[in-house]
Amino acid sequence: MNTVQYPTATPESIWAILQETNEILTRTSKLQEENQIAIKELQKSQSIISENIANLQKSQSITSTDIVNFQKSQSITSTQIDNLHKTVGGWGNSFGSFAEEYFFNSFERGEQNFFGKKFDEIGRNLKLFWQGLTDEYDIVLYNNDAVAIIEVKFKAAENDIPQVLKKAETFKILSPNYKDCKIYLGLASMTFSPALEDKCIESGIAIIKQVGDSVVINDKHLKVF
Repeated sequence: MNTVQYPTATPESIWAILQETNEILTRTSKLQEENQIAIKELQKSQSIISENIANLQKSQSITSTDIVNFQKSQSITSTQIDNLHKTVGGWGNSFGSFAEEYFFNSFERGEQNFFGKKFDEIGRNLKLFWQGLTDEYDIVLYNNDAVAIIEVKFKAAENDIPQVLKKAETFKILSPNYKDCKIYLGLASMTFSPALEDKCIESGIAIIKQVGDSVVINDKHLKVF
């Protein structure tokens, strides 16, 4: 017959057993709480499913009048969306006009000495067309041998750069009297992101921006177009 010898109980071993038992009871209690939460979530899901089934059954009794009313509500929504677009568009135009006024006034008050040139004349909102080609120039500065074309945005973006570059090409075509002049380009905006400034520098376009109460012009990287 085999004899099993149990270790002699000590205060330390008893305390260790009590601690292990307490941990087991704690984990068991936590599992019970989690199970209760899972059961409640399941009951909630079943209630939602039952409600959806009831709504689906009700929907089978939709009449033609309901459909007409729904179509009317869709029409009202579309009208409201159109009005919202018009309102937002109006805000955009107002902001754009404000930016043009701000920068034009700054240039007119004496900010005409830049691009390394002193410009004698200034024009605004110049619209030109010839043989189907049309373009508009927000601010144009002139002297005897150079023209500076400034595109103005309230909040410029990187995708505005191609539009600015195109101004030099169209101006030479639409203003043949200035075709032999040096063309300089600038982008004026109330705000500039670092990425946009880098893109302007890379493209040779002057950076013209509002800083506090002043207009700051960065034109060290300018190219002649």
